[in-house]
Amino acid sequence: MKLNGISDNRGSKKSRMRVGRGIGSGKGKTGGRGGKGQTARSGVAIKGFEGGQMPIYRRLPKRGFTNIFAKRFNEVNLGRIQIAIDAKKLDVSSLVTVEALVAAGVCSKLHDGVRILGSGELTAKVNFSVAGASKSAISAVEKLGGSITLLTASAETTA
Repeated sequence: MKLNGISDNRGSKKSRMRVGRGIGSGKGKTGGRGGKGQTARSGVAIKGFEGGQMPIYRRLPKRGFTNIFAKRFNEVNLGRIQIAIDAKKLDVSSLVTVEALVAAGVCSKLHDGVRILGSGELTAKVNFSVAGASKSAISAVEKLGGSITLLTASAETTA
């Protein structure tokens, strides 16, 4: 095989179409844009237009909403915490807080706090101070002699 004998497979390279260069080219005059009117111009914005009929996005009922007050928690399993303890990244002798979990690499970003879930095996006695925890996580930590202190929300809601 020689370098001058190497070529692309047939049909793998398509030559560029030169648009608007005379009627003999096949893409002359209107340049593939059809006739006159809005779509022949630049800046066309008729994606949802249905010829005057009520568009489907307005005919269909709207469902649901986005709660702007919803809290977004980092969810951490007990098994992931045990891996950090085994790797000596998390000190169990002191209180484990959100900052300690981030420093250990258990959580990457802080959102509105950490919620501990009960999946996985925990073997060390640990004291937590976090925003939330599942019932199974609380029972697993308390079974080993540890504790989970839940942080209350700073903004109180009025009834």
